[in-house]
Amino acid sequence: MQRSMANETQKVGTIHFPFPFTPYSIQEDFMAELYRVLEAGKIGIFESPTGTGKSLSLICGALSWLRDFEQKKREEEARLLETGTGPLHDEKDESLCLLSSCEGAAATPRPAGEPAWVTQFVQKKEERDLVDRLKAEQARRKQREERLQRLQHRAQFKYAAKRLRQEEEETEHLLRLSREMLETGLGAERPEQLESGEEELVLAEYESDEEKKAASGVDEDEDEDDLEEEHVTKIYYCSRTHSQLAQFVHEVKKSPFGRDVRLVSLGSRQNLCVNEDVKSLGSVQLINDRCVDMQRSRHEKKKGAEEEKPKRRRQEKQAACPFYNHEQMGLLRDEALAEVKDIEQLLALGKEARACPYYGSRLAIPAAQLVVLPYQMLLHAATRQAAGIRLQEQVVIIDEAHNLIDTITGMHSVEVSGSQLCQAHSQLLQYMERFGKRLKAKNLMYLKQILYLLEKFVAVLGGNIKQNPNTQSLSQTGTELKTINDFLFQSQIDNINLFKVQRYCEKSMISRKLFGFTERYGAVLSSREQPKLAGFQQFLQSLQPRTTEAPAAPAAPADESQAGAPRPASPLMHIEGFLAALTTANQDGRVILSRQGSLSQSTLKFLLLNPAVHFAQVVKECRAVVIAGGTMQPVSDFRQQLLACAGVEAERVVEFSCGHVIPPDNILPLVICSGISDQPLEFTFQKRELPQMMDEAGRILCNLCSVVPGGVVCFFSSYEYLHQVHAHWEKGGLLGHLAARKKIFQEPKSAHQVEQVLLAYSRCIQACGQERGGVTGALLLSVVGGKMSEGINFSDNLGRCVVMVGMPFPNIRSPELQEKMAYLDQTLPRAPGQAPPGKNLVENLCMKAVNQSIGRAIRHQKDFASIVLLDQRYARPPVLAKLPAWIRARVEVKATFGPAIAAVQKFHREKSASS
Repeated sequence: MQRSMANETQKVGTIHFPFPFTPYSIQEDFMAELYRVLEAGKIGIFESPTGTGKSLSLICGALSWLRDFEQKKREEEARLLETGTGPLHDEKDESLCLLSSCEGAAATPRPAGEPAWVTQFVQKKEERDLVDRLKAEQARRKQREERLQRLQHRAQFKYAAKRLRQEEEETEHLLRLSREMLETGLGAERPEQLESGEEELVLAEYESDEEKKAASGVDEDEDEDDLEEEHVTKIYYCSRTHSQLAQFVHEVKKSPFGRDVRLVSLGSRQNLCVNEDVKSLGSVQLINDRCVDMQRSRHEKKKGAEEEKPKRRRQEKQAACPFYNHEQMGLLRDEALAEVKDIEQLLALGKEARACPYYGSRLAIPAAQLVVLPYQMLLHAATRQAAGIRLQEQVVIIDEAHNLIDTITGMHSVEVSGSQLCQAHSQLLQYMERFGKRLKAKNLMYLKQILYLLEKFVAVLGGNIKQNPNTQSLSQTGTELKTINDFLFQSQIDNINLFKVQRYCEKSMISRKLFGFTERYGAVLSSREQPKLAGFQQFLQSLQPRTTEAPAAPAAPADESQAGAPRPASPLMHIEGFLAALTTANQDGRVILSRQGSLSQSTLKFLLLNPAVHFAQVVKECRAVVIAGGTMQPVSDFRQQLLACAGVEAERVVEFSCGHVIPPDNILPLVICSGISDQPLEFTFQKRELPQMMDEAGRILCNLCSVVPGGVVCFFSSYEYLHQVHAHWEKGGLLGHLAARKKIFQEPKSAHQVEQVLLAYSRCIQACGQERGGVTGALLLSVVGGKMSEGINFSDNLGRCVVMVGMPFPNIRSPELQEKMAYLDQTLPRAPGQAPPGKNLVENLCMKAVNQSIGRAIRHQKDFASIVLLDQRYARPPVLAKLPAWIRARVEVKATFGPAIAAVQKFHREKSASS
C-alpha cells in the first residue's frame, strides 16, 4: 500500500487525528483507544509490534488529546472570565475537574447542617478566587507565548547569550582582582591549623530538619521560590535509553505537531554537563557529587557573603559552576521550548550560551507540553523530586515497557561487598583521626553510628573489621536469606534509627567529604601527615593499587558503564544506597548474605520483592498512565505484580493489542515437537546437554539452512550452552556441514564487539545474495537476553528465519527467584484453573524473553520470515497463549520433522519468488 507523506487529518469517530501520512487501520484504532484512555483517566497496557508505527501513533494520539483538553480548558476559562463568576452549581464538578490540573482548584467540603448563608458565602469566595487565579494564569501564559514568539528569531538568543557571557567574564575578572587584593593584605591573619584545601573536607555543623524547623520555620530552599512556575497539563514520555529517546524526538519533529509542541528532553548530568572539569571525572557518581557540591558552594556563598574573612579562601577553593547562571539558563529554557530539540542539540545550545543544559532543561518542565526523559528519572522518587517533576493530574507514557518490572526492581536493589565495607570503615576512622577535634558533637555521634553499622555488617558476614578483607578466610560459606527485620536483629543494629542515619548522610554529604579526603591522602601525602596515615595508605594500596598510581583527575574505570558501581575510592557512596534500602517495609524486601571464600568477595544484597511500592505513587498521582511496547505479552505480570499490588482497581486497567501490518501469510511460526530421528525435543536443564539432543538441534539447523535463503538467527538459552553446543558440533563434524551452507557467526560477550560482528554478518549475506554458490547466507548463533535479542533489527534478508532452541527458563535454583516466587504465592490470589503465581512468574519470564527474541525478524509491512520453536513444551496451550497475538494466530504445531521442513521450504520458495 502506497502511503502519502503529506500531513493529513484522520477522523476517527468525532476525533480528528493529524498524521504525516495515511495511517494504517491499526494505527487509527491505536490512537482512538489511547485518546479514550487519557480522557477517562485509565491505566492502559498497549501492545503494537515493531514496524507498525507505534511511536507516531503514541505521538499523534496523545497530542491530539492534549490539544482538545487545552481547547476545552481555554473555552471554560473564557466563559468564567466573561461572566466574572465561578461555574454554575450543577456544572461545578465538571469545570473544576477540567481546571484542577493547573489551578489546584477544588470545592471545599462543607460540614453537614451548616446554615445556607454560610455555604453560599464560602461558595462565592471560592468562585472569586478561581476567577482571580484564572486571570493570573492567563497573564502568565500570554507572557510566555510572547517570549517564545520572539525567540523564533534566533539572532536574539545568540546576541543575548553573547552579551551575558561578556558581562559575566568581566565581572569574574573584577572579582578575581578583588580576591587577590584581599588575600595579599590579610594573609597573615589566616589560621594555620589546617592545610590549604582541607577546609572543604570538614563537615559543617549538622542540624536535622526538625531542629531547623523548630529554630526558624523557614524552608532552606526559600531563595529559589522566585523560580517557581505553574505546571501546565503535560505528557511525560519515557523510554529505556537515550538513543530511543532521541529517535522519539525525531519522530515528533516529523509529525504534524512538530512545529507547535513545546517539548523538552531531560537527561543525566553525565549526558548534559558542559563543564569540562566536572565531565572529565568520568564516573556518574562523581559527576553528580561534584555538581551538587558546586551548587551547595553557590548557596553558601550567597548566605555567607558577609561572614568573617578567613572563610573566603574556602569559598574560592570550591568555586560555583560558571554555567549555572539563571539568566542564561532562562534563555536556554525559552529556546528549548521554542523549537523541538533532542539531547545533542540541547548540549550544543548550552555550550554556545555558556548555560547549563541539565538545569536549564529542568526550568523548562513547568511550561512544556511534552517532557521526554529516561526511565530512571521518572520511576525513582528521589530523582523525580530533584528534577522538579510533578505528576499530579499529568499523563505518563512508558514506552519499551516489556522489562518495566525488572527495571524498577533493579533500580532499588543494592549489593555491597566485604571489601567495600572494610574500606569505608578504614577511611572513616582516618577521617575522624584527622578532623575529629574540629567536628561538633552531633557529627561525631552520627559518624560513630555509621562506623558501628559497618562493623556489624562485616561481623554478620563472619569477618573482622580490623583485618584486611583480602586475607580473611571465612569459616562458614554459602548463601543465607533473611527478612529485613531478621537481618537487623542478627546484625544487632535494630536499635539504630536508619531513617535518621540516611538523612544525615544525604544532608551532610559525608560520602563526598570522605571521597575528597581519600583523593587527597590515598595517593599524595604531605610529609607532615606521612607517619599518621601510612597504615591507611598501605590499606588503600592493597585494595586498589591503580588508584594510588594515578592521583590526577580520575577517569571512569573501564567497566564502570557496565557495572554501574562507584569508584573504589568512595565505597560509602554505594553503602548509603544499601542503608536506604533497609528502610523498606519488612514484607517488601529481603537481604541475601553471600559468604564466599574470603571476606572481600562476600556480599550483602538487598532484594526488592515488591516493585509496586515504588510504582504506586506514579499511578496514584497521574491522571492516566500508558504502558506500551512492541511485545507486552504475557500481560498478567503487569496486571498483578505492578498494578494490583499498587492498589489499582481492575476496572481502571485497559488492554489494547493490535495485529501486525504484514499480510498474515508473510509469517510462518512453527512448533517442532520431534527431530529428524523422531527424538522428542525437550531441552530441559536435565536433558539439553545429552549428545543426542545437541545432535538433533544441529541436524535440524542444517536442514533449515539448506532451504532458507539469506540470514538465519538461532537463539540459545545462555552463553555457556551456546559454547557447549558449538564445541560438540565442531567435534562431531556438524559444524562443517553447517559452514558449507551458511557462514557461521557467534554473538560476542563484549558489547563493543557487537557492531563489528553485525557488520560482518550483514556484508556476508549481501555478498551471498549477489553470487551464486554453495554458501547461501549466514548463520548467527545468539543468546536469549543477550546483545542480539533486544534492540537489534534483523529485517529482510538479515533474518529470514529465527530459531529458538529450547525454552529459556531462568535459574530456578537462584535464591532471589525462589524468594520472589514464595512472595508472590503468599501475596497474590491463585486464579481458578491456573498455575500458582510463583510458577506463573517463571513461565512468564521465559516467554517474555522468547517474545523479545523472535520479534527481531519482522520489521515492516513487506517483510517475511519463518519462526521455528524447537521444543515440544511450546505446544502446550498455556504457553501458546503467551505468544504475541499476531504470531499466536498463525502458529502451526508439527509433531514430526518431515512436514515441518516441507512447510518451511514451501514458504520460502513462494515468498522468494514473489518478492
